[in-house]
Amino acid sequence: MAGRKTEERTYIAELGGKIGETVRLEGWVHDTRLLGKISFIVLRDATGKAQVTAVRSKASDETMKLVDGLRQEDVIAVTGKVTKSKEARAGYEVLPDAIDIVNKAATPLPLDPRAVTKANMDTQLDWRVLYMRTDEAQAIFRIQSRVLDSFRDFLLGRNYLEIQPPVIIASASEGGSELFEIPYFEKKAYLAQSPQLYKQMCALAFEKVFTVLPIFRAEKFDQPTHLNEVRQMDIEQAFATDDDVIAVLEECFVQMLNDVKKDCADDLKVLGRELKVPNLPLRRVTYDEVVKLLQKAGEKVKWGDDFSKTQEKMMAKLVGEEAFVLKDWPTQARAFYSMPHEDNPKICKAFDLVYNGLEICSGAQRIHIPELLEKQLRAKDLDPANFKFYIDVFRYGAPYHAGWSIGLERLTMQITGRSNIREATMFPRDRNRITP
Repeated sequence: MAGRKTEERTYIAELGGKIGETVRLEGWVHDTRLLGKISFIVLRDATGKAQVTAVRSKASDETMKLVDGLRQEDVIAVTGKVTKSKEARAGYEVLPDAIDIVNKAATPLPLDPRAVTKANMDTQLDWRVLYMRTDEAQAIFRIQSRVLDSFRDFLLGRNYLEIQPPVIIASASEGGSELFEIPYFEKKAYLAQSPQLYKQMCALAFEKVFTVLPIFRAEKFDQPTHLNEVRQMDIEQAFATDDDVIAVLEECFVQMLNDVKKDCADDLKVLGRELKVPNLPLRRVTYDEVVKLLQKAGEKVKWGDDFSKTQEKMMAKLVGEEAFVLKDWPTQARAFYSMPHEDNPKICKAFDLVYNGLEICSGAQRIHIPELLEKQLRAKDLDPANFKFYIDVFRYGAPYHAGWSIGLERLTMQITGRSNIREATMFPRDRNRITP
């Protein structure tokens, strides 16, 4: 029977408009029920679920024999007529004329896609393909896909050019030792910890650019907000200050939230999320102000420190905003290419976007003066000679410029209300996991 094809495939989402028609469905057996002389199959494809109802007095013996042998996650093709039904949740059902077995699923299943009993995190990650068939996972990753579409739509609509920076680099993008070293013929190379240097170079040619790409951090993370491979959504813009790109950031951020709220309402409902979209402009809060608020709240934080995740969560309550921009950071706490303020070099034109108590974006106005870049590299104990190809770019007509980077998985995590970034990552990579 396998391979038989009598009709062009119909997706389950289309069935409401096919009443009275004969259709061919292909999908997974989500569940089965036997009630006397009637067998019910809940069939699932990527667009939804449908009830297939096999009545012994109407279906052939061959069809009923196949139905009786079906188990969860068997892949089948059903040819039958779509009819109205008061009992079926969708208001219709399919009466099968024929059922083809495409592939049988092994039993028992290591994870139940019906989520009758929710699997623990390790099981979800070990059996990723089965977890991704659950309603929860489908909702999370449809939302993530919409975030990406919205990000691209926003920037393409404003004449930004999408670029493709390399992920194999010759030296650190931001300094530090958290690099994955790889052999590269007779040389050493590294997986990029940021597209920073390359998107700057592109901005000096194309003015307004953006990219979506993976980055890698060789730190021994074991935290719910960190991974060793994540995807970043970046922009870089010439003839722009930090304030200019903050304005772009907040508009892009709010559009992404609005698009998810509008286009993913069913998915948000599955996740039990009521998405609130902040009003523009977002509140700007300085690093100094936040330090004082935390100190007043009893936190042991001093000027120059980075903030812990616990303190980031506290900020939202102390500032009184679900989303806000945290700007004017200590120069010593940010990357070497962050532009210091002219009137106070101890503070630089760097910023973060904090959303629901988590930093989801960081950015800055960049240094475009070669001599100042060299000075800042030395201040970070980095050798300017290792960045010669980068510094030399700014010797041939470099305008002031700025940019930012949003963590896709972090943003997804916050939108969907997940407690661990691994839940918002299709195939997480951390110090303990490189499969599946």
